[in-house]
Amino acid sequence: MKIAIIDYGAGNIQSVLFALERIGFQSFVTNDWNQIKTADKVIFPGVGEASSAMNKLIESGLHVLIPTLKQPVLGICLGMQLLCKSSEEGNTKGLGIFDIDVIKFSDKVKVPQMGWNTIYNLQSELFKGISENEYMYLVHSFYVPKNTNAIALTDYDTTYATALRKDNFYGVQFHPEKSGALGEQILKNFLLLT
Repeated sequence: MKIAIIDYGAGNIQSVLFALERIGFQSFVTNDWNQIKTADKVIFPGVGEASSAMNKLIESGLHVLIPTLKQPVLGICLGMQLLCKSSEEGNTKGLGIFDIDVIKFSDKVKVPQMGWNTIYNLQSELFKGISENEYMYLVHSFYVPKNTNAIALTDYDTTYATALRKDNFYGVQFHPEKSGALGEQILKNFLLLT
């Protein structure tokens, strides 16, 4: 199986690579259009600030390629947020795969939300073998509101979408590669999607 991790200079790439190795899968890091297009699975990680990450995607032309992909694609953290229509962070236009805007947590809570929180209302084969209210590791100041593409929810300041799905595109706000055995199970489930 060919597993491509998209390299656009804004990803937590090494930790994803090592997590896949731990569960027995070899992957490769690339920004090559052809390698990404012909991969069986694509992982789109992201850390950092939305507008600078989006600018890096535009510089490489990957903002044109990613929405056209037909194989399963998994956006992680900022990667998931960039799959959305826009983000309040840096007033950023996203890739528009999910027709929803990413917004900032209110001043009533500590931001970023950093640490472990539960996920529930799990509605996808991505969560096969994962029980309701299991803990995942999160670090983020902006969130995706509840919407019709939500396949998991989390509570912090409000109830928000902690995972999304539309067609072949999946997104998780949490870091499966930093969420222990359960996070690794989610990565494995993604890689086994048909």
